[in-house]
Amino acid sequence: MDNIIIQNLEIYAYHGVYPEENKLGQKFILTLELFSDLRLAGKIDDLSNSISYAEVCHFAETFLSKHQFQLIEACVEALVQALFHQYPKVKKIHAILKKPWAPIGSHLEYAAVDITRSRHTVYLSLGSNLGNKEENLRTAIQALYSEDTKVTAVSSFYETEPWGVTDQPSFLNCAVALSTLLTPFELLETIQGIEASLKRERIIHWGPRTIDLDILLYDDLVTDTPECIIPHPHMQYRLFVLEPLAEIAPWVVHPLLHQRIMDLKNTLLNTKER
Repeated sequence: MDNIIIQNLEIYAYHGVYPEENKLGQKFILTLELFSDLRLAGKIDDLSNSISYAEVCHFAETFLSKHQFQLIEACVEALVQALFHQYPKVKKIHAILKKPWAPIGSHLEYAAVDITRSRHTVYLSLGSNLGNKEENLRTAIQALYSEDTKVTAVSSFYETEPWGVTDQPSFLNCAVALSTLLTPFELLETIQGIEASLKRERIIHWGPRTIDLDILLYDDLVTDTPECIIPHPHMQYRLFVLEPLAEIAPWVVHPLLHQRIMDLKNTLLNTKER
């Protein structure tokens, strides 16, 4: 991916754990790498297809001088999040914030925090079989929108037979694509909050529910913890997951099975027909 580099921008600001730092201020030095697709801007020589480094410098200087943080960790984290919100074309940011001559009682050139943050592509499965199922799905989808998360695609709604526990009403299912700045665990907290707001009750495993949201894929991440397993461990066996997902992401490759979603769906369909 292409990137725009701003190297060692000097900014006077008021961040620190000591009162005199907040009152008197000091110099900070900021380096930014903004990753985006710059090919079109390079071909047609048009700034509207790029990111103005002059604007970025002014934005960063204004943000850091107007806000106040005790820790440079918090300072650079907040700046990077603000840059993402200000510049939607930016896909990833690498930021280094240096604090020269930090007041630690010893000589040092600078203390610094170095972070990299990205937008992530996530696919969710949604299902409902209690109450107004369509309304439950639409309410959950709307609740996914936030400052840090945007819904980029929604599949059709599919009526499906229950899986696991079959003695219950049929489900309405769909798949949703997200662009998010949240980590997997932050996203998990978000969707659990949406489930709670729609009065999801976990009484019977695979039982009836007003709403169910599952993380299927998060970039190419593979993780297995008690709280969060990605990719979803059962997605390749569930047509109610693969069918809507194949509608919005047919060419996406499962990071463990190394097969496209459309191929996983077709394999499962062929197995069921035998």
